Amino acid sequence: MLAYMDKLDESSETLAQLIRRVQEQHPELTQTEIARRAGVSISAVNTWVNGVRVPSRKSCDKLADAIGEPREHVFAAASRRAPGPLSPDAEQRILELYRRLTADEQRIMEVQMAALASRDAD
Repeated sequence: MLAYMDKLDESSETLAQLIRRVQEQHPELTQTEIARRAGVSISAVNTWVNGVRVPSRKSCDKLADAIGEPREHVFAAASRRAPGPLSPDAEQRILELYRRLTADEQRIMEVQMAALASRDAD
């Protein structure tokens, strides 16, 4: 039961709480070190820790790698929707559908997908 409660607490923590928890577990992960590992500014990390801003999806990915947390935890803590996984079967289906489109339709789809993917970029 205690393990379940720990899991529940982790899933409901804010990004600031998640970063602080990781820093308590790994004192070497200062804001400066997190910023270095994530390839972002120290001020960006500071705004996340202080709850002023939340990172973009791209920065959530970088942060997850930097602090060694599953990306699902980081995205949830940042109140961001994580990009869905793409199985090989799904990728194949998408490619088959894409190949059926005309050249003009393919360009339209590329523009639409690029817009969707970049709407939360840094």
